[in-house]
Amino acid sequence: MTGFGNPFYTIAATLLVAACVGAMATRLRQPLIVAFIAVGVIVGPAGLGWIEAEGPMELLATIGISILLFLVGLKLDLHIVRTMGPVALATGLGQVAFTSIFGFLICMALGFGVTPSIYIAVALTFSSTIIIVKLLSDKREIDSLHGRIAIGFLIVQDLAVIIAMIAISAAGAAGTNGEAERGLLLDVGLIVLKGLAMLVVVGLLMRFVIPRVLHVIARSQELLILFATAWAVALAAIGDSLGFSKEVGAFLAGFSLASTPYRDSIGGRLVSLRDFLLLFFFLNLGAALDLSRVGAQIGPAVILSLFVLIGNPIIVMIIMGLMGYRKRTGFLAGLTVAQISEFSLILAALGVSVGHIDDDALGLVTLVGLITIGLSTYMILYSHPLYHRIAPLLSVFERKIPHRELGEDDNSDDQYDAIIFGLGRYGDNIGRGLRERDMRILGVDFDPQAISSWRRQDLPAQYGDAEDPEFPASLPLERTRWIISAMPERDINITLMRNVREQGFNCSIAVTAHNQRDADTLRRLGADLVLMPFVDAASRAVEVITEQSGSTPSSEAQTNEEGASDEPSA
Repeated sequence: MTGFGNPFYTIAATLLVAACVGAMATRLRQPLIVAFIAVGVIVGPAGLGWIEAEGPMELLATIGISILLFLVGLKLDLHIVRTMGPVALATGLGQVAFTSIFGFLICMALGFGVTPSIYIAVALTFSSTIIIVKLLSDKREIDSLHGRIAIGFLIVQDLAVIIAMIAISAAGAAGTNGEAERGLLLDVGLIVLKGLAMLVVVGLLMRFVIPRVLHVIARSQELLILFATAWAVALAAIGDSLGFSKEVGAFLAGFSLASTPYRDSIGGRLVSLRDFLLLFFFLNLGAALDLSRVGAQIGPAVILSLFVLIGNPIIVMIIMGLMGYRKRTGFLAGLTVAQISEFSLILAALGVSVGHIDDDALGLVTLVGLITIGLSTYMILYSHPLYHRIAPLLSVFERKIPHRELGEDDNSDDQYDAIIFGLGRYGDNIGRGLRERDMRILGVDFDPQAISSWRRQDLPAQYGDAEDPEFPASLPLERTRWIISAMPERDINITLMRNVREQGFNCSIAVTAHNQRDADTLRRLGADLVLMPFVDAASRAVEVITEQSGSTPSSEAQTNEEGASDEPSA
């Protein structure tokens, strides 16, 4: 790190620049990820030269990545892995194969040689786990069905890029003779054995050690968070030393704590630390971009970027449609692979170091990375409005009966007094209260875990998204008295009301708001009832306090009046 000669001064100045640019981006409603990557370019070697893509920035970025993937693993449990595993594997491998084959053919058509075409095509197959997870977390969609599927096939991609890097390293070390193939097979075999050994060890720790250790450590919240951070970084380091990526190790660390009762406490406290440290990842990513190599590659880069932005989501939608998922789920999951990864740049740089490709190919991959990361960020952030615009064109990617989402949850023959969207704590309490009053209720959520929790209480529940314009048609709304949204997000509630009314249903709608302005807007747009949890709870608390305060002083006053002549008041 150069800059001001003192790493502390350099980091302080870089943070100030990031804060100013981030504030401007927020004011202009631009994604912070794109803004921070731009800051990395500005303060990096291609700009002011304050920082380099290594040293303290890289270390902080690596810790941030470890915590990010740790938190993703922390949200999973064995049931989710069993249900999401097949679609994640099929989608991940299918997308890698499709992009590699057609990317190779496109590169050959653009005039590249066989070896550069292979490298570029393989580089196009990998998507950025870090960026996608951050975007899904910001949108609170990491627990949704499409979010879980996306995380699954991104892990599959991470494993594929590890194998690709092993192959390149083996080929570079062994030359062009038969030793390369033998070296590759040996390395892959060792990686598999190490991976199985690591899984066995972590599994034993999950069963016999971790619960007991956490029970002791959890007596101190500070120590619990320190242990969780240390565990995430330690397993990331172990995974890296065994030949895996740091992401895989950190993800496994989170997964090992996912079944403990302390995961919510750990997750809630680590979010702010994650967001701060990930800033350095995006700064580092921007600083690593060598813009001097991209000037002559504009034409091919645009063609390959369109292939990634359009082709990758299409293959994901095709695979998920064939497996019985709805077009909306396939579309939202497919958008997450509409960019290339930082690993793509590392893979191309590795190819240059072993002499397989030249700097022009590396420059092309870099430019494709800039284009796809920037555009896909907007696509993911505005995925729901984008889906609403093109939904009629996506029916070809959906089976007539998408059984994966609708088959087991078809409640079309049932009749309910209320359908509750959002099965968090507030929605769960509403549901239990209505059931105690003998009302028939159906719960709806996009979190499979929340649905399972409701079903364990013998309550009917169905997977669904309040923002899906076609979802209300699958519900028995013509025989339902109330639709209740327990979600406080104004835009989601507006979309839900519009979708229900456009389908021609006349049931009453109750929505939730956390402030008076949102409540007024929802009433104006047609909500029959607006629930305000904080205001309602506060009003009830005031009533209870007033009632109790009113009874106690009166009795005390009576006592004082009766004994006023005997004792002076205090």
